[in-house]
Amino acid sequence: MTIGSGSVVESVEAPEARTEPVRLTAEEAAALARSAGLEELGVRPGLVGYAREVWSYRHLVWHLSSAQAWATNQNNYLGQLWAVLNPLLLVGSYYLIFGLLLKTRGGTSNYIAFLTIGIFVFGYSASAIIAGSRAVVGQIGLVRALRFPRAVLPISVTLTQFLVNVPAFAVLMVMIPLTGEPFSPHWLLFPVALVFQSLINLGLAFYLARVVNTARDSANLVPVGVRLARYVSGVFFSIPHYAGYGLVSALLLYQPLAVSMTTAREALMDQYPLTWGSWVAAAAWGVALSVTGIVFFWRGEGRYGSN
Repeated sequence: MTIGSGSVVESVEAPEARTEPVRLTAEEAAALARSAGLEELGVRPGLVGYAREVWSYRHLVWHLSSAQAWATNQNNYLGQLWAVLNPLLLVGSYYLIFGLLLKTRGGTSNYIAFLTIGIFVFGYSASAIIAGSRAVVGQIGLVRALRFPRAVLPISVTLTQFLVNVPAFAVLMVMIPLTGEPFSPHWLLFPVALVFQSLINLGLAFYLARVVNTARDSANLVPVGVRLARYVSGVFFSIPHYAGYGLVSALLLYQPLAVSMTTAREALMDQYPLTWGSWVAAAAWGVALSVTGIVFFWRGEGRYGSN
C-alpha cells in the first residue's frame, strides 16, 4: 500500500507463477516405476525368471509345508497317530471286502503286503492330487493380498502331503517284514520310487490347480476321478492276473498312478523282480508331468485370484 497526497493507492503484487507438473508418457511412467522397484500386477514373467523366483521361496515352502503337515491332525484327540491309523484301517477293511469276500487275491503270493503297499502309496497320491487341485482357490485370500509366484502353492501342498504320509511310510517299512517278506537291498530303492511318485503328484497338482482356478465347479470332479483311479490302478488286485497282458492291461499298468505302486512293490516285495520298464516309466511320467505341469501353470500366472 502507498500513501500519497490525500489519496491512498494500493499496489497489488503479481501472483507467483505456478509450476505445472510434468506429464509422463505411459512408457516413462513404467520406467519410473521399475526404477523404484515396483512391478506391474497381472503380468506373467519369463519362464526362467519365474523358476528362479520360485526357487528363492524354497525356505518359505518348507516352513509352510511342515507347519501345515503338523497341524493336519492336531484337532483330533489322537493327533498325528491318525496319519498311521487311517491307512491301517483301510488295509483291514479292504482285506475283508476284496481279499476274503470278493477273493481278488489271484496273482499274488503275499496279498497282505501287496494290499498294504497299494493302499499306503495310492493314499499319498490321492491326498496330494485332491489337495493340489485346490492349492490356489483354497488360498485365494493370500493370492489376492500378496505378490509371490503362485507355483509355490502347489509345491507346498504336495510337500505337505508327503510329510503327512511319512509316518505311514515308516509303518509300512515295519509291516512288510512282518508279512513274511525277506529283507532285500532292493528296499533301498523305495525312497527313489517315492521321489518319482512325488514328481508325478506335483505335475498333476500343477495341472489341476489351474483348471480348478479357471472352472471352480471342476473341483467337485477331482475326488470322483481319484476314486475311479483307485478301482482301476491295481490297489487291491493284480492287473495282469485279471486284465491279461494285452493293450488294456498295458494301459492300466503304465498309467502314472499304477506305475507308482508297481515300483514300490518291486522295491519291497520278493515276488516282483525289478523291471526297467516300470522304473523308466515312473521316471518319465515324473519328469514329463512336473515340467509340463509347471509350464501349464505358469501360463496362467497373471490370472490367479483375478476371478
